[in-house]
Amino acid sequence: MSLIVFSLMLFTYYSIWVIVLPFMDSDHVLHKYFLPREYSVILPGIAAVVLLLCIGAFTAIVLWKNHKPKKVN
Repeated sequence: MSLIVFSLMLFTYYSIWVIVLPFMDSDHVLHKYFLPREYSVILPGIAAVVLLLCIGAFTAIVLWKNHKPKKVN
């Protein structure tokens, strides 16, 4: 349940950050609660790279552990 709540909060935060803030004045009070806009591209990019690295590492470990050596006659 906490993972769902965290995901919903993160989705709401990111949606407001990317969709709503560009249409507001830069001196609006809401801007102080969000990071600069450059991070809206950088952070998901880093998260995607980390996710792909974890998937690749998991796949490599599973393939390595299930590797059966060939029998030599």
